[in-house]
Amino acid sequence: MRVISGSARGRKLKSPKSSETRPIMDRVKTALFDILAPEIMGMRVLDLFAGTGAVGIEALSRGAESATFIERSPEAWRLVRENLALTNLSDRAEVLRTDAFAYLQQAAATGRRFDLVYIAPPQYENLAVRALTQLDTAPLTEPDGLVIVQIHPQERAELDALTLKRLRRYDERRYGSTLLLFYTHDEESHATG
Repeated sequence: MRVISGSARGRKLKSPKSSETRPIMDRVKTALFDILAPEIMGMRVLDLFAGTGAVGIEALSRGAESATFIERSPEAWRLVRENLALTNLSDRAEVLRTDAFAYLQQAAATGRRFDLVYIAPPQYENLAVRALTQLDTAPLTEPDGLVIVQIHPQERAELDALTLKRLRRYDERRYGSTLLLFYTHDEESHATG
């Protein structure tokens, strides 16, 4: 696992020893950032369920203004901090060891805003549904902000069944056993719905 492009290009990232974290594959990360490339410069990124921090670190390497990493696992939290140090990107990062849902609630209450929220939860625990529902009720993005969910394709039905008021799915991409679902914070649909 490595940084694909930008200021930290080619730097190898440390991987977890346990199977509780599932790092994003390089080919999926490359495809994701090919899609985001025109917009990533200057973005404020929230990497929810950060794992190794690979997505937020890639964003920082490519010119994102800042990245906030949320990770509950002590091992993964340490890994994110070590990977930020390896890539010299710690100065634009905030790494919090906390529960993702508690953070979403606290951030909404204090008015935090991000341009991109990336959700890559542990599989088969309905956490993506819960996070999207919480972000739909109390958005952390401005109108036109992005929320991207990374799941296994078998988890898709649960997300398809969701009724969202502010978030609208506008794209999806499948890469083997990884499905990326793209949502935008659509204030117009809320105003008319």
